[in-house]
Amino acid sequence: MDTLLIIGAGVMQAPAIRIAREMGLRTVVTDYNPHAPGMTMADVPVVMSTRDVQGTVRVARDMHRTYPIRGCLTVGTDASVTVAAVCEALGLPGIRTDAAERATDKIKMRSAFKAAGVPSPRFCGIWTMAEAEEALKDIGLPAVIKPADNMGARGVRTIAKEWELEAGFRDAKAASTSGGVILEEFMPGDELSIDMLLVSGKPFFSVVADRLIRYPPYFIEIGHVLPSAKPKDQQDAAVALTLQGCRALGITMGAAKSDIKLTPSGPMIGELAARLSGGFMSGYTCPLATGVEIIRSAIEISLGRAPTPLRPTNHRVAMERALIPNPGRVQSVTGVEDARKTRGVAALFVDVKEGDIIVPPKSNMDKAGHVIVVSDSRDAAQKLAEEVISKIRFEIGAPGVSSWGDVRASARDKFGQVCVACKECDGGFCAGQVPGVGGVGTGETFKENFRAWRRILLRLRTIHSVKEVETSMDLFGRSLRHPILAAPMTGTGTNMGGILTEEEFTDHFIRGMADTGGIPMVGDGASINKYQIILDVAARYDGWAIPIFKPRADEEELRRRFDLAREVGCPAIGMDIDAANFITMQKKGVAVEAKTPAQLRDYIGYSGKPFILKGIMTPDQAELAADVGAAAIVVSNHGGRVLDFMPSTASVLPEIAIAVKGRLTVFVDGGIRTGDDVLKALALGADAVLVGRPLMIAAVGAKAEGVSMYVRRMEKELRKAMLLTGCGRLSDASETILQKPIP
Repeated sequence: MDTLLIIGAGVMQAPAIRIAREMGLRTVVTDYNPHAPGMTMADVPVVMSTRDVQGTVRVARDMHRTYPIRGCLTVGTDASVTVAAVCEALGLPGIRTDAAERATDKIKMRSAFKAAGVPSPRFCGIWTMAEAEEALKDIGLPAVIKPADNMGARGVRTIAKEWELEAGFRDAKAASTSGGVILEEFMPGDELSIDMLLVSGKPFFSVVADRLIRYPPYFIEIGHVLPSAKPKDQQDAAVALTLQGCRALGITMGAAKSDIKLTPSGPMIGELAARLSGGFMSGYTCPLATGVEIIRSAIEISLGRAPTPLRPTNHRVAMERALIPNPGRVQSVTGVEDARKTRGVAALFVDVKEGDIIVPPKSNMDKAGHVIVVSDSRDAAQKLAEEVISKIRFEIGAPGVSSWGDVRASARDKFGQVCVACKECDGGFCAGQVPGVGGVGTGETFKENFRAWRRILLRLRTIHSVKEVETSMDLFGRSLRHPILAAPMTGTGTNMGGILTEEEFTDHFIRGMADTGGIPMVGDGASINKYQIILDVAARYDGWAIPIFKPRADEEELRRRFDLAREVGCPAIGMDIDAANFITMQKKGVAVEAKTPAQLRDYIGYSGKPFILKGIMTPDQAELAADVGAAAIVVSNHGGRVLDFMPSTASVLPEIAIAVKGRLTVFVDGGIRTGDDVLKALALGADAVLVGRPLMIAAVGAKAEGVSMYVRRMEKELRKAMLLTGCGRLSDASETILQKPIP
């Protein structure tokens, strides 16, 4: 009995193990996971990583003494170098290790294509962010960034704007086993997937499928259809290009798998691997559609045998479709068995269970399962796949961060010494950390903001007719579920140690607040183009954010910001005028200044939106804001970040609210941590509040879900406090529910 070594025991390799055993071969199978499905099918399972080249060679040599190994292959996973090394060590049929390396490392692959004149995208191999920035200048936009040596679209995304490069490079670098990253030009057009067998450098058999790619800027394969519906000349050209690519890499025998882009200028190679495809093509849709067991022939070639001639006996359409439910925590999965029994379903895999977290897909690993169907036409296969998917019901709940303590612990681990996510965010630990997250100087202004709300006490009033409370409010034509807004925060690199990119942080803020029925204010910052990043994120959510811009001296820069905010559809625009001498702006060499009433009146007229002036701390300044046409003010000392030893916002709020009552909307921020604090602020004359640092901690600790958790907790506390003080509506809150004296 001949022995075949198969690298990998996952669901993609299971058909190869089954077919090898049907051929009467002894199967030795390696995988790092002892519970992989193919391990129970193997005659000799061996726990060994598919990427451990030397370990696998050692195992193969040891096994060869007992069961002489006649061939080695893999299917659907990037273990070509491991296979080639085993073949060289044991003198088995196969390609050279250097050819396998070229088919695995995309930098080497692209270099070989370029040297041989094979149509493929222009590229740059990069290892640092500085190199990425230089490469982007050369490649231009749009571009694609990816790890040099991974599969499944891990760490792959389109770079459509310059600011997307930072997050793209970080993700690609993290997904690269070698640390190498590749930046290449974007190739427009539909995509084909091709499986090919070669014998003595000549094509023996090939099959072509249409790949279905969705979820930009990522490249998520939601399925494929076999055979391809593209014209024969396009398919032939793609097959010929695959063969050209094989020759450039040195793939002369065995299997090859290519992804071909049909660009307006002709077919171009996206990628080429020295193996048969994953994605259920070689093991499932190919035999279902054609009747050809391409894996059987690949095994014969790996054993050095003449492959059995392959002639299609079926002329059907096979389709694989991914299961991608909404994000959240899986509460139940039902309808699977009913779906599996549907006529025409060849296979159904559900890869998630109750309690698992579904995330928005960023790679082909972020799927909940797959369904494979076969029918007599493409339309029929499409309808069948949709019918089967509709029968599978994923009940999805909130992703579920279990507790605020867990969120704080997660944030603390990520922050390091930038912020220790104190149990009470009171300004003690971070005093003087500006830049950073603390208060300027001694941090006394920050600390006093926090202490002031604690000194104000609520008076219990429970003899009343209020049975339900209403926390909703209208703001600038938008309906909000509660009066809690996120305060504008920015500078993730300067102030937060670069834990998140500006794009990620803003997305967490907007998505988390929107999920609670609230709206965030978003910041500006010293970097000249940071506002574009922030407003581009806001555009994803139809402008669901209120941008607050720094009081720059450059009038044209201010107008650019107003123009983009208006274009994005933000409901209001603002300026934090208290940043007129802000230290982080100074450090970046950005000129800011105090603004005259005439300047503010001009900005308000130009903006065409309700305008907010943030940083008001006296009644006369509030009256000036109303006089120049501001729609709202924020009673704020910038969280204690601009001047030490200032009064708390709670202490100045009452007289300011009285001075402009009925003339504009009054917000307040600074030290507000609970729903009780919100009610106190409303009782002192505010219409709504802003919350800053705790939501920063929430976003770092648990992304948008952390933001939602914290705000929901505050809303729940607010409702309770309103009921216990007899306030049925927000407008019912007054100083009568507070214990005097008020600081």
